[in-house]
Amino acid sequence: MPRPDAAHDSLLFEPKWDGYRCVAVRDSNGTTLWSRQGKELSGYFPELCSAIASAVPPGCVIDGEAVIWSQGRLNFTALQQRLGAGPKTLPGLVAAAPGNYVAFDVLAVAGHDARDLPLSQRRALLEELANDWEPPLSLSPTTTDRSVAEQWLEDLPHTGIEGLVIKGTNHPYTPGVRSWMKLKHRETLEIICGAVIGPITQPSEVVAGLILDGELRIVGRSTPLKTRESQELGRWLHPPMSEHPWPAIVKGTAVDRFNRDKEPVTLTLVEPVVVEVSADTAWSGRSFRHPLRILRARPELTPADVSLPPRLPAPD
Repeated sequence: MPRPDAAHDSLLFEPKWDGYRCVAVRDSNGTTLWSRQGKELSGYFPELCSAIASAVPPGCVIDGEAVIWSQGRLNFTALQQRLGAGPKTLPGLVAAAPGNYVAFDVLAVAGHDARDLPLSQRRALLEELANDWEPPLSLSPTTTDRSVAEQWLEDLPHTGIEGLVIKGTNHPYTPGVRSWMKLKHRETLEIICGAVIGPITQPSEVVAGLILDGELRIVGRSTPLKTRESQELGRWLHPPMSEHPWPAIVKGTAVDRFNRDKEPVTLTLVEPVVVEVSADTAWSGRSFRHPLRILRARPELTPADVSLPPRLPAPD
């Protein structure tokens, strides 16, 4: 959390949503949704396009997040299923787990570019636009009260909110230039190191495992280890004492399930050892979407002592 005197202007705090960032373009023909990479997402979220077309006048461009709620918690897995669905299966997914659009900025109003306006003015315009919105459209809450933001950071992660986004109220909207900061909520937990990448005596990354369905399965990887972290962990690593449940070469998606472009990864298999890590809220129930930060080895624990993080609920 930045110090109160760290910024030259006042700060605006808002939740960091765990969804798909997308810009909604409302024109005379209706609404289209676009990802940060310029991919059109309209076909995957027909209910959001319809809602925006009904509630937002033409000539507006809104920045926000497509999310799906399930049993009071954000469900990123349901979003993933949308992008993998075909024309026959998509309607069923939309009906079973409807999407929501959370708006946090406006880039154009009534055909006029608003990006050069300070955030405080753009927020006022957005609030006016959202005055009569109903679900599935909503306005991302914000606060300038640091104590409220600290309470959000403590209380909201149980709903799947990843943390906070912090912005200067005087900043314009600058595409391609990050003028804001992320503050993620992180939890400390244990995982099972079943393999590493690199030499066993000085690994570069840890391949994380957990017991799922009675078997040790790969659930993610760590951030690159610093030299001291690598040397310290290497003290506790040993070759497998018996047959290892993992192969020596795995698909890239095995260690990073949400990145489909990964090349095969060569593993250095080790005797499973418990490691304490710092993780954010992005646990899908089967894997971690974001890299883990290694804190320390826990040789006093056994793999049987490691419990699963709370699972995200399945789509209704």
